[in-house]
Order: sequence, then structure tokens, then C-alpha cells
Amino acid sequence: MNIISSAERQIILDTETTGMNQGAGAVYLGHRIIEIGCVEVINRRPTGRTYHQYINPGQPIDEEAIAVHGITNERVANEPRFHEVAADFIEFIRGAELVAHNASFDMSFINHEFSMLNPRGPVVDDICDVLDSLAVAKFLHPGQKNNLDALCKRYGIDNSRRTYHGALLDAEILADVYLIMTGGQTKFNLSADEGGRSDGGIIRLDSNRPALKVVSATADELDSHEKRLDLVGKSGKCLWRG
Repeated sequence: MNIISSAERQIILDTETTGMNQGAGAVYLGHRIIEIGCVEVINRRPTGRTYHQYINPGQPIDEEAIAVHGITNERVANEPRFHEVAADFIEFIRGAELVAHNASFDMSFINHEFSMLNPRGPVVDDICDVLDSLAVAKFLHPGQKNNLDALCKRYGIDNSRRTYHGALLDAEILADVYLIMTGGQTKFNLSADEGGRSDGGIIRLDSNRPALKVVSATADELDSHEKRLDLVGKSGKCLWRG
């Protein structure tokens, strides 16, 4: 599995819904999206651009769902319906790679909302690639807990603000988790401009710069080093002496 995507533009996405069934088939139980949160990442750097929208689902939110995400019926009563924000949402994600945790869940809801547009909207796969960060986590950490809270703990990411499962906050946390989990940038652009700086932020040094100063260990330092290796050797083979 290739855990590091080659996509230049990624949208880290999370949704909240009217019900708590977490399977991809939850949409067929009649649940709807009530919040979308997205964070833009370009060349593995968050740009600061986000998309965040509460949505009136036109139906009651389950009490057990409210207990998790804290979004009440009153909170979304005056928010727009999905068809009113669909164009802006599609424009924000178009051409990017969507990254979501348990992506099949979010994509099934988004596709369902698209299907109810008039005229009928697109299918996510027609406008975006999709990467499931949960599948990446399971590949890297088989047999372990790989929900967002567990990954935050594993990678030392502060999620203390996560009292409720808000879509934008979860997308921001997932962006941190995903970038750390997949380990740094994906490619280096080595074509520098006239100022010596490349598109990837790499600065080339002048080939005529002075040579680096080489500092050699003193006789006392070498003697102390050998004595330390003698101590290491007493407990077994000293790797530094071959």
C-alpha cells in the first residue's frame, strides 16, 4: 500500500449527520448531513483555507447523535439546506484528493446528497480522488485502535478541544494526524529560481562558499572515547569496534 499520496492538493474532510449508525449504509436509514468541515492542504502544507457549513437536514436529529456532536435541531433550524450550498462545496473540493477517516461513510452521505439535487449532482469519484486515512492507519498499525482519538494519543497530537465531534475541528485534527502518520512531504522540486529558492522552498548554497571548518577530536577526547567503548565491551560485543 502506498501510504504517501502524490496528490498536490488534498482536502481533509469530515461530516456530522443526523444519526449514529457508522456504517456506509447509514444513509439508507434516512440520515442526512448536518455539518461539513474541510481543510485544504497543498503539497502537504495546510494553506489556512477551509470550508465549513452547518446544514438544515429537514428532519429531526437523533438524541444519541446530539450527545456525540452537540449539534441540536435548534442549532441548524435556520441553516441552509444542502442544495443551497452544494455549488460552493463542489467548487471547493473539485479536482482535489479527499482524505477522510472511514471514507466510505462520508462519501456515501455526500453522494446521497448529490443524488437529491435537481438536476442530479455528480458522484464524488467523478470530481475527486478519495483516500481513506483509516485504511492507512490500519496498514501502519494492524490490530490496534485506529480511531482519531487513539491516533492523536499515538502521535502526540493535542485533541483536548475535542469535547464534541465537530466536523471542522475533526478535519483539522485529522490533517495533523494524516500528515504525521504519512511522514513528511512527498516530493522535492529541485529546479531553483534565480534567487536560489526552489518552488519547494529549498535554497541552494553558492558553490564558491568557503569550505566548512573540520574540528578533530583532541587526544584526551579520543582517550575518553576508548575508555567508554571498553565499558560497553564488558557487557558484550561493542558494535563500534567491529
